[in-house]
Amino acid sequence: MKIRRPRPVLTATISGALVLGALAGCSAATAGTTSSTDATTTTTISEVATTTDDALADNEDYTDLAALADETWDTADETTVSLAGDSATVSGDGATVDGSTVTITAPGTYRISGTLDDGQVVVSSEADGLVRLVLDGADITSSTGSAVAVTQADDVSVVLADGSSNSLTDASTYADTSEDAPNAALFSADSMVVSGTGSLDVTGNTNDGISSKDGLVIAGGDITVTAVDDGVRGKDFLVVTDGTLDVDAEGDGLKADNEDGTNDDGETVGYAALLGGTVTVASGDDGVHAESDLVVDGAAVTVAESVEGLEAAHILVVSGTVDVTSSDDGFNAAGGTSTTTDEAQGEAPTGGEPPASGTMPDGEPPQGGGGGGGGGMPGEAAGDYSLVITGGDVTVDAGGDGLDSNGTLTVSGGDVTVLGPTDGGNGTLDSAGALTVQGGTLLAVGTSSMLQTPGDGSEGWVAATFDTLAAGTDVTVVDSSGTTVAKVALTKDTQSVVLAAENVTTGEDYTIQADGADVTTATAGEAPATTGR
Repeated sequence: MKIRRPRPVLTATISGALVLGALAGCSAATAGTTSSTDATTTTTISEVATTTDDALADNEDYTDLAALADETWDTADETTVSLAGDSATVSGDGATVDGSTVTITAPGTYRISGTLDDGQVVVSSEADGLVRLVLDGADITSSTGSAVAVTQADDVSVVLADGSSNSLTDASTYADTSEDAPNAALFSADSMVVSGTGSLDVTGNTNDGISSKDGLVIAGGDITVTAVDDGVRGKDFLVVTDGTLDVDAEGDGLKADNEDGTNDDGETVGYAALLGGTVTVASGDDGVHAESDLVVDGAAVTVAESVEGLEAAHILVVSGTVDVTSSDDGFNAAGGTSTTTDEAQGEAPTGGEPPASGTMPDGEPPQGGGGGGGGGMPGEAAGDYSLVITGGDVTVDAGGDGLDSNGTLTVSGGDVTVLGPTDGGNGTLDSAGALTVQGGTLLAVGTSSMLQTPGDGSEGWVAATFDTLAAGTDVTVVDSSGTTVAKVALTKDTQSVVLAAENVTTGEDYTIQADGADVTTATAGEAPATTGR
């Protein structure tokens, strides 16, 4: 599955430092520095991580697991596992065969090749030490459970041999459905890293495609995953450092779902980091979901189809490209998990429920210019959530909120284009707390009925509303000398534009054009007096 859509064109005559408050949403926001959910929880801009090292500093370390992908070994020490239809043979130590089931019981390197029409490779190794599975032309299908099931091991390294094509397909119904039983075509109860330069095609017919109940690192390979639930899941963490990952999942595409918060050592778990490689996702729910932190730094990420594109408590984009298409929020910095079921039933997502008493919650209320608002329900105070973009090329085409944070929203670099919603119940940008732009460029278009303009301390922004412009229209912002400062091709009907840029000068007039014809004029730094229709 390779889905590509035309990208909007942003004419980058805009650069440098700027500051922007919240733009559009459901409760007003400002470029202040502090917001709170109660008497004990506060979030300030200075506390929000702006580098990958800072964002992952308190998280469970993934680097030792990732380093296993770079280890070399003596091929003379390998145990060879040859698959042959409904049977297999083993040459070497550490593995046995019982019918069509191969069981690996000791650390070592196992080169697996051939076809298993109906069987499994099971790893059950009690001893300390790495179990390395080298898939070298392996095609494994099971009618009873996982194709490869690691039930016990110290660490597991799955290597896709150079030039090899491999395939793993699990059962439509598992024989063992107990709570701790394997539940993915490629499953590990312990930490697992997948690497190499070969290809791997994974089909999850019952649940997930690739899953680890500990940490999971994808460090290489050309990997395609199709799953009836989640595509690729690591419980404590999911990290992609290299390779190509193409996921088509009916549930979440990529997921780190440990809800415990921290492990026994006090390290944060439930995080995802896309630090390299190419990731393409089409999902029936979240494109990429993490319970704690979600970091993109150096990866090329395309979420071609999703309900929520990227979702986590804290989202940080440092570099790379992110292109998101979503039926609901494009980016969502929030707690809990919003699902298709919640949306269909009209329920507010977790963290977005209105106060039961109908009174304002404790904490600092959002502020800002214009009408409209931030993440969550109207009047909801900002929580301990953050969405930060410090670099990269970010494009969002969202049916719900474009960039949504139930806490703070910060842009300090990169090129950000948001094609927001058409309905008045959502906003192009939606921040419950401070929304600050300190560098880069930001261009947002969408509905006007909940338009929100920058708050105190902002600089270099211009906002305008107008009668509906149809999808396909080229919208251009020009300065008083006729110079184009930004341009975008609309993908849907649009009633507003907000642009923040270093060369937008407060107090000067800017003209909005549609296909070259003047639509309206706005003064930079002034909120529109009326909304479009």
